[in-house]
Amino acid sequence: MKTVLLILSLLFGGAAAAAQERVPLVIETAGGDRHEFRVEIADTDPARAQGLMHRRELAADHGMLFIFDRPHTITMWMKNTPLPLDMIFLSSDGKIVDTHRRAVPFSLDTIASKRRARYVLEVIGGTVDRLGLAVGDRVSGAGIGG
Repeated sequence: MKTVLLILSLLFGGAAAAAQERVPLVIETAGGDRHEFRVEIADTDPARAQGLMHRRELAADHGMLFIFDRPHTITMWMKNTPLPLDMIFLSSDGKIVDTHRRAVPFSLDTIASKRRARYVLEVIGGTVDRLGLAVGDRVSGAGIGG
């Protein structure tokens, strides 16, 4: 009986995590390089509060886009988040205005954007450096600018 319950738990638990829709997003560097991602959207208070908590895996081309109603100094943290993440802060028109690299897993320290932002794109730690992303690069898709 325990084996059946374990199998059902794994099947339905995995399906729930996989059921989150991912939408396309593109980052274009000043040099013209284009990087395609598939991201989950966090556009409600509960979704933003949950974020990527408890996730143990995140593909190199996946992420989560946090959408806020208006530009402001955004604060984030890594509570219950076991993965190191890069946070990419975006203006209303999708321009990168700040980044925070390799946020420390499980940290309760506040991470604040240095400039007002409307979006935060969270990707696996090391992505900003690996792709050579910088302030001024542009992000499009996934409802940015809407």
